Amino acid sequence: MQVECRFYGPFRGDVGEKQITYETDAETFGELLSELSTTYPELDGRLIENEEIAHSTVVTKGKKDIRHLDGPATRLDDGDVIRLTPSVYGG
Repeated sequence: MQVECRFYGPFRGDVGEKQITYETDAETFGELLSELSTTYPELDGRLIENEEIAHSTVVTKGKKDIRHLDGPATRLDDGDVIRLTPSVYGG
């Protein structure tokens, strides 16, 4: 499936782009965040800690109806727009 990831604050610098279209086989947000941490080593340990979303990271989804996730087990849907924001940036 294909998702759009938008990065804010220092995450943008870590990835080198504001947003990417990302092709994934992940079924949950936890799996996606782990994949992103592998694809972009600068994000390693910053998105997922002990199989939970890192406390310093806010992850939301949706193009217009922006919602916080229920946790890393939240199902990922084709076409989701994911925003990754360090919490110190007001996420």
